[in-house]
Amino acid sequence: MLQVQERLKSLKSLVCEIETERKRIEPNINNMIRLTKMASEDKSPALNHKLKTLYKIGLQDALQEETLIRQALSKIQDIRNIRNERRIQARNAGNKETIRRGALMKMLQISAQTLPLFVSKPGEKIPHLCGSIPADTSYIAKPGDMVAALVKSEEGEENWILAEVVQYVSLTSKYEVDDIDEEQKDRHVLSRRRIVPLPLMRANPETDRQALFPKGTTVMALYPQTTCFYKAIINQLPQTANEEYEVLFEDPTYPDGFSPPLFVAQRYPQQQHTQSISHGSAMVNAAANSGIASSYASPNVAGTNTATITSHTFSAQSVHTKEEPFTDNFHQDDSF
Repeated sequence: MLQVQERLKSLKSLVCEIETERKRIEPNINNMIRLTKMASEDKSPALNHKLKTLYKIGLQDALQEETLIRQALSKIQDIRNIRNERRIQARNAGNKETIRRGALMKMLQISAQTLPLFVSKPGEKIPHLCGSIPADTSYIAKPGDMVAALVKSEEGEENWILAEVVQYVSLTSKYEVDDIDEEQKDRHVLSRRRIVPLPLMRANPETDRQALFPKGTTVMALYPQTTCFYKAIINQLPQTANEEYEVLFEDPTYPDGFSPPLFVAQRYPQQQHTQSISHGSAMVNAAANSGIASSYASPNVAGTNTATITSHTFSAQSVHTKEEPFTDNFHQDDSF
C-alpha cells in the first residue's frame, strides 16, 4: 500500500506541475494565434521575426509539457503494475476474487481502453506488442499477461480463447494459462505455438498509423461480450487514440458472408494464425445460446445448427439492465 501511496503523491505533484505549466504557456499560445491571423495581411519582416520567436518558445514549452506528461503516465503504469502483482499474489495464495460475467466484460473493455498509449518521438522505432506489432519470436509472456490461447474443448473442438498467463515452464517450454472466463475456471498447459501474447500498448493513429492493421486485413478478433476469438476482417481503422477498430466477423448467415460492423478495441484483433480459428457464424456461436440472438444474429439464425456454440458466450443471466448495474462486486481493477 505504501508503494502505491508514494506514487500517487508523485502523480498528484506532476499533475499540478502540468497544470501550472499550461497556465504559464497559455499567453504565448494566444499571442501566436493572434499574430498568425495578423500575418495573413501584414507581411512585414518585423512581424514574421516576432512570430518565429514565439514559435520557438512554443516548441520548447510543448517539449517541456510532453516530458511532464510522460512522467505522469509512467507513474500511472507503475501503480497498475503494483496492483497487478498484488492480484497475482492473491490468486497464487488461493484468494482469487470471483467476478460476475457482466463485471468481467466491463473490466476487459476498460482494460483495453486504458492500455498505455505509445506516442513515438521522431525517428523512434515502434516496439513489439504495440498495436498490431507482434511479439518478438523469443518473447516469453509474464505471469498476469493476457494472451489468446488455442485450447481444445471436451468435444474435441479447438477455439482461441482469452486467457491469463500463470507461468511459463522453461523446462518443458510450455505455458500454464487460466481461462479468463470465471465460469469455466479451467487451467490449460499449452505449447508456445498455441499462445499469442496480446498488445501491451495502444498505437496512436495520429503518429504511428503503421502500427495498426491495414483495412481489409484478415484477423482473429475477440467477439464483443465474449471471451472467444473469431475470424474477421478489418473494415475501418481507429482515427484517434480513443477509437476502436470496426470489424466484420465471418458469418455465413448473411448474404455477403459477414456480420454488420462491430467495434473491437485495439488490444483484441490479432494476426490470423494457421492453427484453428473459430469459423462459421461468429454471431450464432456468440449469441444463440445467450438469449440475445435477436440483438446480434440474423433473422434466419433460428434454423442454424448450434452444435459449435462454445461455453465462453455472454449468458442470458449476465445481460445487465438498469435494474442490475454492473458495478456490483466490481472494484474497477483494470490490471488485466
